Amino acid sequence: MTRHLVIFARAPQFGRVKRRLARDIGIAEATRFYRATLRRQFGALSRDRRWTVWLFVTPDKEIRHAAWRSGVPPRRVRPQGHGDLGQRMLVPFQVLPPGPVVLVGSDIPAMRPSHIARAFQQLGRHELIFGPASDGGFWLIGARRIRPMPHGLFAGVRWSTMHALADTRANVPGPISVGLADTLDDIDTADDLRRYRAGAG
Repeated sequence: MTRHLVIFARAPQFGRVKRRLARDIGIAEATRFYRATLRRQFGALSRDRRWTVWLFVTPDKEIRHAAWRSGVPPRRVRPQGHGDLGQRMLVPFQVLPPGPVVLVGSDIPAMRPSHIARAFQQLGRHELIFGPASDGGFWLIGARRIRPMPHGLFAGVRWSTMHALADTRANVPGPISVGLADTLDDIDTADDLRRYRAGAG
């Protein structure tokens, strides 16, 4: 059965990505960082034959943005649609062909194919998995999809806070097995960027 890897991405428009980071390091540098991260991520993940990569992008009107041309075929680029983050994240789990789904963000520079492979392995033992972030959020969610996603999975989640993962896990019904993938972080501030570059070096 096909494994589906979904990348949630924002069109890398000047001044419209990584706004918190831009306040620290400037709009131009933050935009360059996001574009470089996006390009590396597409290159590394789309070449791997262990899964099929889909892009779910925002804003919806940018579905034909030039940034997606080096990622995946146009037929696998979809709009995220409307609603809050939780509502939009549920869409790929509802509309993609059968098979396990792993969804990740597009601004996790430390992410490698090995992290994704381990996440899919976890779905062999659990129905749902999360990739924790050190700030209390999560960079990855995956589902085996042997049944519909839990109703109200993202209800009341305090996004962009230290409670995001805990809130989401509290909404998972007891019978559903939950596993954890590797801990990785996105880059929201200059301090995050310094820690990432120090670790990468």
